[in-house]
Amino acid sequence: MTIVAPAMPRTLWERVRWAVSDAWTITQRDVAHWGREPIGVAFTLLFPIMMVLMFGYLFGGAISVPGGGNYLDFLLPGMFAMTMMFGVEATMVAVNTAAAKGVTDRFRSMPMAPSAVVVGRSAADLLYSALSLAALVACGLLIGWRWHNGAGAAMTALGLLLLLRFAMLWIGIYLGLCVRSPDAIAVVQTLVFPIGFVSSALVAPETMPGWLGAIAEWNPMSSTVVAIRDLFGNPGSGGTSWVAENAFLMAIVWPLLIVAIFFPLSVRRYQRLSR
Repeated sequence: MTIVAPAMPRTLWERVRWAVSDAWTITQRDVAHWGREPIGVAFTLLFPIMMVLMFGYLFGGAISVPGGGNYLDFLLPGMFAMTMMFGVEATMVAVNTAAAKGVTDRFRSMPMAPSAVVVGRSAADLLYSALSLAALVACGLLIGWRWHNGAGAAMTALGLLLLLRFAMLWIGIYLGLCVRSPDAIAVVQTLVFPIGFVSSALVAPETMPGWLGAIAEWNPMSSTVVAIRDLFGNPGSGGTSWVAENAFLMAIVWPLLIVAIFFPLSVRRYQRLSR
């Protein structure tokens, strides 16, 4: 039996359709793997819920919100954003594992769009992140958290969270293609925590030492946290700097800037992987 490779697209429109079709195939493949790993899926959904319960009920009584307000209402938007950011680890490990097992090399030997594997991976992980966010929102509603500015503002806030996650995906994909040793993966995973904690997510930057508060305010995640707190109508302050006062704008600019940097880097890195 002779296998004939499909003709390569010639026009721009054909290339776009080719790339989208291949990316969708990879997305379906990655989503299908969820059903084979139910324990991992369950843990990923439960971990942020455990974090919310731990911080909200164990430490919440000792933390006061600047300007007053319920700490749970302050905490939940921060935990939404941290969940979107911490997903970078899972993306990095999944991409690195596929490369180490030779799956990525098999894809590279096929007549498919160069961007399909990384775009398909990002789409699958974004769907997974939306599921995690929905579970966390449901948990928040069950323990008393509410949004107060209407459904439109709430949906905008959820859109900003998914935009942040989309940006973090490309960092995870690029690192997963670059990192080679388990020790390096462990180092990257460890660094995610201080980056997430030095932000407006759990405490207000004005309660930190001046230099640390300035770093927290310029943390891209802080812009998303401050913006969604305002959209949800939840209490909290993100600081007095320019970036804090323009949090909604920066909650869009930061993720787009990250994607503009790491998307081409990821595609280029994928194309240059050794066989």
